[in-house]
Amino acid sequence: MARTPTGAAVLQPEVTRAITDAVLHELAEQGYGRLSMEAVAKRAGVGKSALYRRWRSKHEMITAVVAEFSVQRADVEDTGSLRGDLRAMIQAVLDWLTHPLFSRVLPDLVAEGARNPELAESARTSIGGPRRDRAEVMLRRAIARGELPEDLDLEMALDVLAAPIYWRLVVRQAPAGPDYLDRLVEYALRALGS
Repeated sequence: MARTPTGAAVLQPEVTRAITDAVLHELAEQGYGRLSMEAVAKRAGVGKSALYRRWRSKHEMITAVVAEFSVQRADVEDTGSLRGDLRAMIQAVLDWLTHPLFSRVLPDLVAEGARNPELAESARTSIGGPRRDRAEVMLRRAIARGELPEDLDLEMALDVLAAPIYWRLVVRQAPAGPDYLDRLVEYALRALGS
């Protein structure tokens, strides 16, 4: 059995989970600008060094935690049909945007991103990019099954899929029940040329 070298930092998963939870709660309560490493460490019940062993800065910590939280919620199983995949994807977006903590975090991160180009770029590359990549896989499956045209404008299609639910929930702050989601799927299918 290999022994951990003396002095090596061993990152314990349960400590990382406690820190991640603390980051999300602090973001929801304090926002990006007022969040402090000290408050996160205190809430997680760890020293600040536990944070710095994982991330070099507050920005890196927040980006990593929000990306992990967000990207894992973009994974949707192949249902075998574009209609089923779209319904599952839109439900996953709804669940992500209405999560009790994340629904309080997102508006602050969007506003902060408008003031902080580094944060905006980090969000695009670590959250938006991977989430779009997963949705693109779904669209390419539909193209391969013959449900969508081969010349589909993927960039536009990805915008069309995410924008309505974001607009309704985050900007308008209107409800999005099952009937709305079903109607949205039908509109999306027509917009995609299915």
